[in-house]
Parts: sequence; C-alpha cells; structure tokens
Amino acid sequence: VQLQASGGGLVQAGGSLRLSCAASGSTASSGAMGWFRQAPGKEREIVAAIRSGGITFYGDSVLGRFTISRDNAKNTVYLQMNSLKPEDTAVYYCAASPTDPFTRMGQSTSYAYWGQGTLVTVSS
Repeated sequence: VQLQASGGGLVQAGGSLRLSCAASGSTASSGAMGWFRQAPGKEREIVAAIRSGGITFYGDSVLGRFTISRDNAKNTVYLQMNSLKPEDTAVYYCAASPTDPFTRMGQSTSYAYWGQGTLVTVSS
C-alpha cells in the first residue's frame, strides 16, 4: 500500500494551497483518510480526517479555514487550505485506515498507512 501526497509548497500568509493524496489500493483507505502535520520541535497533530461515509473531523486550529474531501472512486483525499498562517508551516502527512475508526478518527494510532509527507511553508 502506498500513499502519494502532493501539493505542498511555499505560500504567503493569507494564501491558499490544495494538498492531494492518492492511495494505491481501495481497501487501504476504505475506512478513513486523514491529514496530520508536524512542525519542527512539535508533536504530530491532526489537521483533518474524513470517514468513507463523508463524516469529517477537524483540528481546532484549522476549523473554518481548511476543508477535507475525498473521491472514493479515485481513492484520493484532498485538503483545501485557505487563509494560511505562518503557524501552519509543517510537514503534512496523509494517512489511511482500512477500517472505520469511528470516534477515534482524530488519533494517529487509528491509521495503518502513512504517506511520505509534503512540506508546507507559509511566509509572513
């Protein structure tokens, strides 16, 4: 199983970016897919997650600015990031779970598969 993330880059504060992550197999992501991020010196944290039925979960710091969506036919998850702030700078990782994590969809331990990470840098 492979997760291929793309879309990271350098953007000015207030700008937007869209991340994509494609899973190599349909069963790998059939439960849920999510985005986590890790900034230097900080722990990995949930950004957003989406279950196969479309139920979403967002971290408090991105609520109202980021939107997660998925295309089940393409086994792909997207993260639209608007109103970016310098504190959003981090390596963003996509993750997939073959089983439904239900209320644990915001926890990294719920995901069996991880992508390689894509760097997002927001300049002030």
